[in-house]
Amino acid sequence: EVQLVESGGGLVEVGGSLRLSCAASGFPVGDYHIGWFRQVPGKEREGVSCISGGDRSPYYAPSLKGRLTISSDDAANEVHLQINDLRPSDTAAYSCAAVKRTSRLRVCIVSVPASYDYWGRGTQVTVSS
Repeated sequence: EVQLVESGGGLVEVGGSLRLSCAASGFPVGDYHIGWFRQVPGKEREGVSCISGGDRSPYYAPSLKGRLTISSDDAANEVHLQINDLRPSDTAAYSCAAVKRTSRLRVCIVSVPASYDYWGRGTQVTVSS
């Protein structure tokens, strides 16, 4: 059974950091594109970052670039997202998602959340000012 479980969210002060984790089971993360998305109630889901299956190349949303680091621990079958210099605008539910790398989908994207086949339930990040 394919499963994604996020952890690492919480309440943090402005300027703080968090390391979110996405633990996968039922498939090898190394062969999949893993994306991180966030959503605030009443707003559309926003792509944050992703790491491509195969070459593990990262992508960061331009608005967040410089504050994010995505990494993969293929041995543990986990993907992590480090977020630094947290701001109140980062408050959201963060979810990870997975889609298998194919010849037609060689690099990860976050502009089309519907392209991902598997989703976790999310972890809440709240940044207090």
